[in-house]
Amino acid sequence: MPELKTTRSITKITKRVRHQEQGEKKAKGMPELLKNEKDFVVPGEKIVESMDYIPGRNCFRDGNAIRSKKIGVVSVAGRVISIIPLNGTYAPKVGDMILGEVIDIQSNGWVVDIGIAHSAYLPLSGIREFIDTTRTQLSSVYNIGDLIYSKISNLNGPDSIHLSMDDVRCRKLRGGRVLDINAAKVPRLIGREGSMIRMIKDKTRCNICVGQNGIIWMDGENQDIALEAIGEIERQPQQDGLTDKIAAMLDSRVKPLQTQTMVTNSTAAEKPSPTGPEPEVAGE
Repeated sequence: MPELKTTRSITKITKRVRHQEQGEKKAKGMPELLKNEKDFVVPGEKIVESMDYIPGRNCFRDGNAIRSKKIGVVSVAGRVISIIPLNGTYAPKVGDMILGEVIDIQSNGWVVDIGIAHSAYLPLSGIREFIDTTRTQLSSVYNIGDLIYSKISNLNGPDSIHLSMDDVRCRKLRGGRVLDINAAKVPRLIGREGSMIRMIKDKTRCNICVGQNGIIWMDGENQDIALEAIGEIERQPQQDGLTDKIAAMLDSRVKPLQTQTMVTNSTAAEKPSPTGPEPEVAGE
């Protein structure tokens, strides 16, 4: 079959070119990737430990490392590493609590990237406090690059999404780490009446904010363990006994760290002072 021969030839050429590219990177002293082209990755998984590579779409830098934001496959274009997600996009609904990044400031509000093709808009009328624009620059309220947790207040088609901060849950998020999961898996991550996400927060001591658009923010202790739990939930949301499995995994990972910390602190407390015993205070 001619088509089959052509496909096989293209496959051979692709493999040969990829092998040549890997050889060129080694010759240039580029570090070896932990995950190669078309390898499967989960949120938070490390792809490379190097500043020589640049995080592209659906990736983020964590110190010297580049990690995945989504479940998907690795794509390498020169020095840029991206992730091609395996799942579909988020369909916004009025009342949804979502996370987004401010990408532009206009005269009467802010343009917010919420992880889909069309951006959302946060008007001045959508925030709780009164802003006198003659005295206050909008960038001092929300600046480009700020991450906000907001509610969808109005929806007039996919290209007209209005946000509001007029909810006690809405706020600007500072620091921390951001990742994406498939929005369809968010209900399983949250769990019945918030049981699953509350368990992850309690056991890892992480502050976690989950947007219904699949964007997640976290800060605090044991973030890598929380990421592992979230990745497991996204991979197997319908697995029987998933809650018990996640609880056991968290206990097995967190408790040894807590024990190690207690031993370290105890050893430090028992270690004698290098300057000798504390002097007695006269009159006591």
